[in-house]
Amino acid sequence: MMKNLLYKEFKLASHPTTYIFLSFSLMFLIPNYPSYIQFLYICMSIFFIFLNGRINQDVFYTVSLPIRKSDVVKARVLMIAIIQLFQVIIAIPIALLSIRMYPEGNLAGIDPNVAFFGFVFIVFSAFNIGFLPLFYRTGYKTGIPFLVGGIASILAYVCLEMLVWIPSNMQRFLDTTDPEMIIKHLPILLGGMMVWVSVFVFVYIRSARNFEHVDV
Repeated sequence: MMKNLLYKEFKLASHPTTYIFLSFSLMFLIPNYPSYIQFLYICMSIFFIFLNGRINQDVFYTVSLPIRKSDVVKARVLMIAIIQLFQVIIAIPIALLSIRMYPEGNLAGIDPNVAFFGFVFIVFSAFNIGFLPLFYRTGYKTGIPFLVGGIASILAYVCLEMLVWIPSNMQRFLDTTDPEMIIKHLPILLGGMMVWVSVFVFVYIRSARNFEHVDV
């Protein structure tokens, strides 16, 4: 059942900007360009998926199928998780290429190292927790949820970026692509992934609970 719902999500509900913005991982190859921006674009594409679904009455169509409302939410949440994870996977080899191309590092923010990708998961988590539960309070309103999710993700981005802008031991620890620092950066990556997974579990439970009270 869930496999079929996921197939429906990617076949019928996905928006062209999703695949366009996935290619924005190539922004790593732009010298001295803020590394987080490409990941904020994918959050925008998620908004377009929901906006397009409202126009096409996707929620009404999906709940008319012989499935539970919670399955409707689960399929969409899993779709978003796959998109976000896929972008990280695409970005990693391009980030490695950019490190080879620009050994002096990124002067416009954090270098694309292992710790950075842990922070990316936190930025995604901020957007997800701000956007999804609010959307499923109504099942069709996208404006306020996107505003809240967008503000949350941008605030997370600014706070994390400040860690490398303010001169400190933390800056020297984070803003480097020195191979010897990979072991020390790994806990940040794993911590970010754990936050991301935990937030998705919370977001699904909260969103499904909200959607149960929606009269579609």
